[in-house]
Amino acid sequence: MHVLFEEDGAFKTGTILTDNDASLQVETASGKRAKIKSANVLLRYQEPAPGELLNKAEALAAGIEAEFLWECATDGEFAFCDLADDYFGHASTPVEAAALLLALHSAPIHFHRKGKGRFRKAPPDILAAALAGLEKKRQQALAIERMADELRAFALPPEFPPLLDQLLYKPDRNRPETKALEAACADAGLTAPQLLEKCGALRSAHDFHFRRFLLEHFPRGTAFPETALPTPPDGLPRAAVAAFSIDDAATTEIDDAFSLQELPGVGWRVGIHIAAPGLGIAPGCPLDTIARERLSTVYMPGNKITMLPDVAVERFTLAAGRDCPAVSLYLTVSPEFEIGAHESCVEIVPIVANLRHHDVEPLFNAQTIAAGFAGVPDFPFRAELLTLWQLANACEGRRGKPSAVQGVNDYNFAIDGDLADPEQCRVEISERQRGSPLDKLVSELMIVANSTWGGLLAEKGIAAIYRAQTAGKVRMTTSPLPHEGLGVPQYAWSSSPLRRYVDLLNQWQLIACLNGDTPHFKAKSDALFAAMRDFDLTYAAYAEFQRGMERYWCLRWLRQNGVESIDATIRRENLAKLDHLPLVQRIPSAPELKPGQRIRLKVETIDFLTLELACRYVETLSNDGDAALAADEPEQGVAPEEID
Repeated sequence: MHVLFEEDGAFKTGTILTDNDASLQVETASGKRAKIKSANVLLRYQEPAPGELLNKAEALAAGIEAEFLWECATDGEFAFCDLADDYFGHASTPVEAAALLLALHSAPIHFHRKGKGRFRKAPPDILAAALAGLEKKRQQALAIERMADELRAFALPPEFPPLLDQLLYKPDRNRPETKALEAACADAGLTAPQLLEKCGALRSAHDFHFRRFLLEHFPRGTAFPETALPTPPDGLPRAAVAAFSIDDAATTEIDDAFSLQELPGVGWRVGIHIAAPGLGIAPGCPLDTIARERLSTVYMPGNKITMLPDVAVERFTLAAGRDCPAVSLYLTVSPEFEIGAHESCVEIVPIVANLRHHDVEPLFNAQTIAAGFAGVPDFPFRAELLTLWQLANACEGRRGKPSAVQGVNDYNFAIDGDLADPEQCRVEISERQRGSPLDKLVSELMIVANSTWGGLLAEKGIAAIYRAQTAGKVRMTTSPLPHEGLGVPQYAWSSSPLRRYVDLLNQWQLIACLNGDTPHFKAKSDALFAAMRDFDLTYAAYAEFQRGMERYWCLRWLRQNGVESIDATIRRENLAKLDHLPLVQRIPSAPELKPGQRIRLKVETIDFLTLELACRYVETLSNDGDAALAADEPEQGVAPEEID
């Protein structure tokens, strides 16, 4: 006697060796002996042999249609043997009964299992819904294959254009379009952006990177909502100074300006004037909501996304020829450039000039100053700049820290053309050494302002957000901790309120302090901590995006100029800094070299979508390394954003 039984969800056959009431000893078709429960036995039979039953049953079951079988079944619960008798029109043979069991088991949509060998046909409405779902899946599978075929032929399926952002940046793997794209990418050996670019779906690699950033940080777009123009209060005193700013040509958010007045027998009165949007933008107003959401201006070559609307920037920027509301810090400076006293106030400041780096630096630079004051050509504000530069040197000496890392350069990008078609744009990258006289002048006075005002807020017990550096780690904090990298006891960003939210927040607190008002933010308030946390994260993300876009334009510069080989300086291990570009590149093929050694590289491949650059080591140009030349990493010095 043989049996058909179910074990671990599978049907098996065997020959009975011992038949007990509750269990059986059987020898399976494979020759293995096993003990099975009687309840698991579905069919006892004499013929055919255990090794043949399921093979014959499977062949017969292949011809049984589930739809017809469903029509034959009764509405109630039934055993497979009973339905087999009805279906075949006679007492079913073991093979026929097993075939029907297999047919029922393979049609879970039509028949629901109710126990060992027992079934019930699905109700008509449930069956109809299940069949519709099955048909939908079949059609979806056909659509996936059709879309994948189109992608393999580098043609964009019509379903893709409305979903491009999602497919590129936040793919939903349950969508058929995503499944088709993944299948086509796997067959083509390409990434999704590479394949879609070949299909003509991307406007440009520049647009790909820019849209990814916008989707994450500006999902509603970069346009500003309509807001009322901010109005500074009336009645502010007008300063009796002639202030001027120092910025590069592209700066529109002019936050800071300076003034100088001689004090006979005393020295000078140096004014540091910071734009005061905090006088017209109140905490909680619509413009604050905008600034709180954006937290900072976003910079990138050829473009920027401002923190505040143009109308607000225009109202408060320190533009030449205007009287501008400002928070001013006045320093009493001796002839030996010692700061004897300081005072702060809120006032109207006349701005008489906006000096630009490209105009002033050819006349006022390290070379002309090195020749003595007589070596500096005459130009407007020559005397003021020379005096402020001497003050900056004295401040730097007292701090015992340089305001700029020596040997490190800044880079300016000029993009000529329409960014909608970046491949037709021409990029020029200019290099200037960080720490020029103008840089030092501005940096040192900003350090004085931010550290002095940070100390004032701390002394008055007014909450503020500080930039601290202890044990080499730079972080935001609400405690007035030292900034070891700058050599100051505390440092509160306050000098860029038009483009950094932390500075605007600190300005509100400072204005309240100077006016004797109650500060808006209390110590340890949730709003203060939330603003600090959000700013820290967002500011870092914006900086990372800026570095990515600078890398993109560096790669464009290499391609535009047909650069096939380029010299570089080893920084550490196999990292090399490419000459005249802000690019630090890993060179796996380079031998073990010392920091500072000069090498020549061959440019092999450039990928604008991944921003990958492949360079191959060609030769060593110098064997004498100089560790000082390796100090190009931000963490090894004071980053420029620390002091602007």
